[in-house]
Amino acid sequence: MNAAGFPILSLITFLPLAGALVIAFVRGEEQVVASNARWTALWTSLITFGLSLILWFRFDRSSPEMQFVERLEWLPDYGVAYGMGVDGLSVLFVLLCTLLTPLCILASWDSVEVRVREYMAAFLVLEAAMVGFFCATDLLLFFLFFEMVLIPMFLIIGIWGGERRVYAAFKFFLYTLAGSLLMLLAIIFLWYRVGTTDIAALVEAGVEPRFQIWLFLAFFAAFAVKVPMWPVHTWLPDAHVEAPTAGSVILAGVLLKLGGYGFVRLSLPLFPQASAELAPLIFALSVIAIVYTSYVALAQEDMKKLIAYSSVAHMGIVTLGIFTFNHQGLSGAVFQMLAHGIVSSALFLCVGVLYNRIHSRDIARYGGVAKVMPAFAVVFMLFSMANVALPGTANFVGEFLVIVSAMRVSFWLAFGAALGMILSAAYMLWLYWRVAFGRVTRDSIRALLDMSPREYATFAPLVLLVLWMGIYPQSFLSFFEASVASLVEQHEAAVGGGARRLAEILAR
Repeated sequence: MNAAGFPILSLITFLPLAGALVIAFVRGEEQVVASNARWTALWTSLITFGLSLILWFRFDRSSPEMQFVERLEWLPDYGVAYGMGVDGLSVLFVLLCTLLTPLCILASWDSVEVRVREYMAAFLVLEAAMVGFFCATDLLLFFLFFEMVLIPMFLIIGIWGGERRVYAAFKFFLYTLAGSLLMLLAIIFLWYRVGTTDIAALVEAGVEPRFQIWLFLAFFAAFAVKVPMWPVHTWLPDAHVEAPTAGSVILAGVLLKLGGYGFVRLSLPLFPQASAELAPLIFALSVIAIVYTSYVALAQEDMKKLIAYSSVAHMGIVTLGIFTFNHQGLSGAVFQMLAHGIVSSALFLCVGVLYNRIHSRDIARYGGVAKVMPAFAVVFMLFSMANVALPGTANFVGEFLVIVSAMRVSFWLAFGAALGMILSAAYMLWLYWRVAFGRVTRDSIRALLDMSPREYATFAPLVLLVLWMGIYPQSFLSFFEASVASLVEQHEAAVGGGARRLAEILAR
């Protein structure tokens, strides 16, 4: 248990499951059941978010150690325990999960009218899996939550998605499952060699260098699909296009971060030598993802697909920053994951606002929206500029730190990352110009109503966070500075100087 003796992390993790169970037993007329399910899901997620704020106020930012620790013996004969805890690398992701879930429920309030009870229950189960993933300190528990995320998201896409929802859902499921099976084999091997699945104990015991490359690649197979890295990114555009708006929000806002977090939490500390040896491969894949998917985004006519490819490019910046093995790179990568979680979620919500009114994501169907929806146009512009990494917005801080760290490794690496920022300006400005400006030539556009009070309430916290993170980033960076410094120091000790070792490898 934690110092106060209260299992706050378990409560935050499993309270949504209790809410889902309550929803499952709701009975009555269809409209009554739907209304009760919506309100139960909303209040459960809001209470969960309120509880998670305790982590923000009581977290010791000066310590790199795990906090709010809980540990119960699960399979003591096999060295497996129920272990929960958060450090600077994970605590803000828990808050991100608990914030986005009520916003997703609000965004789905009127747009989902079929099987509402099941839909709301699926989102609460998904929230429990996401929070548990970021809190797990045991490798087997980490894997269970990692896989648990698949089931509700598969159902959300497959039942409430678009015309090709079944294809997109199975593609998402199979891509992710294939990589996860390799990671499971690696976990079994680590347990066999060390006799425990406690992550801290595994890091302390170390992994023999002769096994590290293969084990790293096994974990890489799972995390690269989740990020997603090029060329295993092709499931993401299909999943985004077919998923309902709230499904796209969680996909972009949280699920893409599972891979990046996995690299930081497991790959670097468990396999430091392999991480250094394979860093050039990660750099190559990251730069290809940044440049290639940015060009692909320029060619899109579907708003969701454009933002989906933009997400692949931005996550390429994250993986590039992680494997520079320096303080700026890792801090920038973690900050960029958080910022992208806010900005990309907001962009998909913007698309959802338009789709709910016209039922089309085709960019050519719009034009002149700013004249009939001025408040929406301002909000959409803010998040578009944030996606471009405009100074004063959230994305700028993370991308700037990553580019600075990349410059310490290679000029061309930094150039590739910076090129992504230039291309993002091209496709986002093109998207905004086509949608917001120009003459109103369609009756469907003239009839549009500006944002409702519920939509204002959905966007308000995201607007606040985008500006807060851009104007005062230290309030977020301070959470993970100590943890990042500890991770960099640990990696340098393992490989004999992280930056120097990486320069030697690149010079070969």
